[in-house]
Amino acid sequence: MLQIREENGSVFFKVRVIPRASREGVVGLYEDALKIRLTAAPVDGRANDACRAFLAKIMSVPRSQVEIFSGHTSRNKVIKVSGVSPEKILKALLPQ
Repeated sequence: MLQIREENGSVFFKVRVIPRASREGVVGLYEDALKIRLTAAPVDGRANDACRAFLAKIMSVPRSQVEIFSGHTSRNKVIKVSGVSPEKILKALLPQ
């Protein structure tokens, strides 16, 4: 189950990133995190930038609202999204 918490108008959730994948997309869940594939290599922050851009695109929010809160050098990251509800994030990330 994806763990989402709301705090001070922002929503936090975990992701597990698979860099250098052949295509981008949501794979499913990895423990309590969302597992996503990215085509970018984990060099010079490119995978982090790609992660923010990909999540902003699928959640239909500006990229400036998506921030990597922790895990900048790890595959396991905590994402912070400002100005959205947890319900909107769940609908976007885990479509029924």
